[in-house]
Amino acid sequence: MEPIIAIVGFLGAGKTTLLRHLTNSFISEKWNPYVILNDYENAHLDAQQLAEKIDPKHIQALNGSCICCSGIAELRDYVNRIPLRENGITLIEANGTSDACSLMGFLGVGLENRYLPPVQISVVDVKNWQRRGEHNELESNQIQVSSVIVLTHLEGSTIARIEEVKTSVKSINPYVEIISLDELNIYLLPKLVPSKNTPENLDHLKAHWASCSIEIPDFPNEDCIRAILNKLPKSILRVKGVTKIGNNEYYTFFERIPDGTINIRKFRNQPTTGPMLLSVGPGSEPGTLLKALKAVI
Repeated sequence: MEPIIAIVGFLGAGKTTLLRHLTNSFISEKWNPYVILNDYENAHLDAQQLAEKIDPKHIQALNGSCICCSGIAELRDYVNRIPLRENGITLIEANGTSDACSLMGFLGVGLENRYLPPVQISVVDVKNWQRRGEHNELESNQIQVSSVIVLTHLEGSTIARIEEVKTSVKSINPYVEIISLDELNIYLLPKLVPSKNTPENLDHLKAHWASCSIEIPDFPNEDCIRAILNKLPKSILRVKGVTKIGNNEYYTFFERIPDGTINIRKFRNQPTTGPMLLSVGPGSEPGTLLKALKAVI
């Protein structure tokens, strides 16, 4: 029977990094992963970053709907139509504001019997765990029915802070196993069982935020990207995009995660959208993105 692993976690916690690690690791061990990504705006952007290692026919991007509610039927339909493969495993990355408990409650209903019961892995950003202000409740909800917690952003964190986060996590989900990415044993993941923890209810509206995207031009240098991202309001928790810089023939991927950190790196494929700026969080409106763009360009 084929395992299904759902990866959840707050915006910018490191879900896609974990997904890439799992995909590469399973492929190296002769597994055949099928990947489904969900995002408010242009999940294809993240999907294309996996295309070097996995057959594009085995990657599915779901845009515009949340797989914890309105998109669950579409997700279940895609899972049931995944081709049967030897040593198959399905990896699902939920968007960063998913109601993770609802996702697991609905996902396992109506799946074909060739699948094992879905299990969930949560990514917890040690640096920012429960420092989200009004979004703390959503973040804590995302770990309640997880079988494993993967700690990320450990660089610069003290031992005291790491232990504080572990204690906090255990108070919410006492049955969960807590590990770092380096300690993750992929041989054990297909054998995981669903969490037996009883979750608390979440006001589902807290899992639904504004999102938008705009087309952008090529930029002369990286400073332009940083300036635009720094001009956007902090209420917009997740910003990412892709464009060309200077005379480079390749595209550049950029992002701003909720703590304000900006990451810029080479995008290894040709984006299907062309140059694009995407945002998720309160205040995400095309006019806001255009204002920041015009102030810099």
